[in-house]
Amino acid sequence: MASQELDMSKIGRAQPVVKRVLRPLFNLLWDITVEGEENIPKEGPAVLCPNHISVIDSFMVPSVIDRAMMYVGKAEYLDDWKTRRLFPALGMIPIDRRGGEHAASALEAAKSVLQSGGLFGIYPEGTRSRSGKLHKGHTGAARLALETGAPIIPVGLIGTREIQPPDQSLPTPFRKATIKFGTPIDTSRYADRIGDRALYREITDELMFEIQALCGLEYEDTYAGAKKVAATAATPAKDEVSVPTIDRRSSTDVLKPRPLVGV
Repeated sequence: MASQELDMSKIGRAQPVVKRVLRPLFNLLWDITVEGEENIPKEGPAVLCPNHISVIDSFMVPSVIDRAMMYVGKAEYLDDWKTRRLFPALGMIPIDRRGGEHAASALEAAKSVLQSGGLFGIYPEGTRSRSGKLHKGHTGAARLALETGAPIIPVGLIGTREIQPPDQSLPTPFRKATIKFGTPIDTSRYADRIGDRALYREITDELMFEIQALCGLEYEDTYAGAKKVAATAATPAKDEVSVPTIDRRSSTDVLKPRPLVGV
């Protein structure tokens, strides 16, 4: 089922009720720590961008915030009768992961959510990291932010992979998870550079740097769906210090105005 065939009025309609059930249930099942809640605006649009290491991420992040949150999920979920109606009702807008024009309708739906002052979540990695590492980001979040004026909020997830690893059908109870909401990245000053792919990439790379700082995962400069990515992450020795592999500038450096050439 294509995303444009969905009735947008039905997207997220069950989320308020489900959140009232999930929040106490999740707090009972897991020791969840939330940091940086003050970085989520009380009103107005924002693009929330978590790293993606577990199926449960899409349930846990919305459950810990007070506002309703729409998000993208793979269109294949609509092929299964068990999730065809459930996931959209929970706030999922299906996206065709082939990207480009295939994903355009989902991004337009996301834009409408932001333009109406809502919260929208998108995984910049595009899919779950099966390696347990943080991977190169796609530029959809940067594009949405520039086209709507919404800030980007990096989100770091820790421990959700241990709760529900890849290919595990049910989550494991009584484990710890941490959700960190980082400082918003304001891209509104670049509204006149919509369509600048180099800028989209620059902002996306900075976003991934900020996410890495929050979640502490090792960064691998390949897309999460790349075939060469190992199915499982290597387990470091207990006394081994993990050294970040991203060499990026700060948000201030990346997002500062550029001098005009030839002036």
